[in-house]
Amino acid sequence: MNVDTISDFLAEQRDNAPDELQGLVLEFETLWERKLWHELTNQLIEFFNHPGSAPQRLQFYKVFILKFADKINQLKLVDLALKAATQCTDNQERLTFMQSVATRVDKENSQDALVFALIAVARVKLDLEDLPGARKDLDRAESILDKFDSVESIVHASFYKAQADYYQAKQDFSAFYKNALLYLACIDVKALSYEERRVRAHDLAIAALVSSSIYNFGELLLHPILDALKEKEEDKWLRDLVFAFNKGDLVQYDLLANQIKAHPLLAAHGRQLREKIYLAALTEAVFRRPPHDRAMSFDTIAAETKVRPEEIEHLIMKALSLGLLRGTIDQVDGVAHINWVQPKVLDKTQVKNMRARLKEWDSSVEQLGNWIEKVGQDVWAA
Repeated sequence: MNVDTISDFLAEQRDNAPDELQGLVLEFETLWERKLWHELTNQLIEFFNHPGSAPQRLQFYKVFILKFADKINQLKLVDLALKAATQCTDNQERLTFMQSVATRVDKENSQDALVFALIAVARVKLDLEDLPGARKDLDRAESILDKFDSVESIVHASFYKAQADYYQAKQDFSAFYKNALLYLACIDVKALSYEERRVRAHDLAIAALVSSSIYNFGELLLHPILDALKEKEEDKWLRDLVFAFNKGDLVQYDLLANQIKAHPLLAAHGRQLREKIYLAALTEAVFRRPPHDRAMSFDTIAAETKVRPEEIEHLIMKALSLGLLRGTIDQVDGVAHINWVQPKVLDKTQVKNMRARLKEWDSSVEQLGNWIEKVGQDVWAA
């Protein structure tokens, strides 16, 4: 396409653009003629970021941007292509388009852009429910990422988001939980819309609860994303449930039984959730005790966890095997000797209990010091 044709194209696009974008389109031709690729790229990004440019993005990419695609930052090229791809008529067209973009940037000096494009291809395959195909592209992207010392946060964020979506589709809740939190670590959570924060918080909470390997909710409880569940009355119960599991609150768990039964995924994991809250109640019962008073009879554990006496030994063994507790079981006397409990995030009530225990310890140390001073007066005098 010659200069005159480019000029005609830009003139046509300028006339079709919203009034507030016509000035930007007017600058495109000047920057293109002067070969100011960096400035032109930034202007195009500004144009593409404006919602009013949506109908023109795909044409701009195919007719104009591809003329100098090799001369601009390849990561920004993929970013522009992603915005243009939103105007494809369906996922199949979007897939073909993004695969062509990935092929274009598959060069030795633009591997970060290739990763970005591969992730976009994987996301479209997820939309098409082609999970094996998405996994193949994500594995390739990950193998390239592992070779980088550093990479733009937008690439990492895109990767972890796609990974999370893949594992959510596979119902691998532990892997989803891990990758979803990594995604949030790469972005400014405040930049997300309220609805997206709400969905993310909901999905993370559910994954933490139904996962067979997550028993410590500290990372989620401390994350601001969870606050999104405080804003609507119909969401608050889920946040309360996560906090109930964190402190083994059986009373609160029972109060939320109706909401649990009404949620399909939680209801399907009802038995596992019950065992999980029992384990949480057990670790909380141990945690509340000072280290010198952690020899607990089975009867005491049954009373505090509401577990049937004949199931107590199995519950303790489960906690030991999961690394939630360390210690031994005296089967003859029916006593569990616990010497360590997994650390966890504390709420205000638990902090008060910790404060009381520290004060008790301080008092014991002071009493011991006074006793040593009293019985050892002759030694000190000598």
